[in-house]
Amino acid sequence: MTTEDNPSNILRSSAELRYADELARLRAADNDPRPEGWQLSPRAVRRFILGDDKQAISRKFYGDDPLVDRAIVTLMGHQGLMLVGEPGTAKSLLSELLSAAISGDSALTIQGTAGTTEDHIKYSWNYALLLAEGPSKRAMVASPLYQAMESGKLVRFEEITRCPPEIQDVMISLMSEKQIMVPELGEQARMHARRGFNVIATANLRDRGVHEMSSALKRRFNFETVRPIKDHAFEVELVLRQVQRDLDSAEVTVEIERDVIALLVTAFQELRSGQTREGTPIRTPDTVMSTAEAVNVAYAAALEARYFGAGRLSAREIANQLQGVVLKDNADDLKRVQHYFDTVVRERARRDEHWKTFRDAARSLWP
Repeated sequence: MTTEDNPSNILRSSAELRYADELARLRAADNDPRPEGWQLSPRAVRRFILGDDKQAISRKFYGDDPLVDRAIVTLMGHQGLMLVGEPGTAKSLLSELLSAAISGDSALTIQGTAGTTEDHIKYSWNYALLLAEGPSKRAMVASPLYQAMESGKLVRFEEITRCPPEIQDVMISLMSEKQIMVPELGEQARMHARRGFNVIATANLRDRGVHEMSSALKRRFNFETVRPIKDHAFEVELVLRQVQRDLDSAEVTVEIERDVIALLVTAFQELRSGQTREGTPIRTPDTVMSTAEAVNVAYAAALEARYFGAGRLSAREIANQLQGVVLKDNADDLKRVQHYFDTVVRERARRDEHWKTFRDAARSLWP
């Protein structure tokens, strides 16, 4: 039996598989005009990403709704879409959802790294066939971008700024001319992109090892910044829903209090922004304190509560798992978070039992 035969064995399936029923319902009811090459109309794509109660479509991206509208409009035009922002702000998720809704295929992806080559972007060869038959379409190994051009789909370029500048610049002519030249194929050397093709790139401008994009390449993209969630209640609800979804998927039962998740979100938002909810400035750590990281902490804490505790998530497990977030990048981050506990958390611990548990657990971990 393959994983396709038994989906419960898949840790994380692609968006088009996870939400196949929703996509099918949207297609069946979609009477709005759609661009050539698109699986859904722009209105249906928006409903797929932001949700629609009337059609029982779940909301999948939480944040700036007008950003989603602008992203969809960009992908209908000639410019590519560049999603930039802090780590953990769901840039890749939005890219995946757009590709699944528009092209029905989110797997056409290039992962940008320092080792990405021009072959990864254009094409390479099956050298056994190349030696046996000579240059031919059968011997060519098409890149995800080549496949997207050929089939009229979106291609995702994750972390494009991790590629060296000379590799990034390979995209300039491809995005301008919308064609790939394969000189080895002779008369079949030119492949023109079909309608529906476009590029969604993501860039994290914060981490070490990223490269500045050239002005020429920037002009080929419309830039959209995906920002962290600022609404406290909204972020609490998001973390709570995602953790519960992950626990249900793993068939793990844990009692979770909303106040405990609210404590986690409060700590993350304050350390992220450098200011407490009372307006007091605090020192911010270099490490990422994103919503995605908060979900990871809450989920790990819930598993600890299930397998090493009484099955009820408390601030103690949250503090235990927070250490894995803090001790990632900079040794000084520990001092900054300790200062947060010695000042902000200590004061709240005098008035609130959850914050007291949070502080006591952290003191035993970080003497």
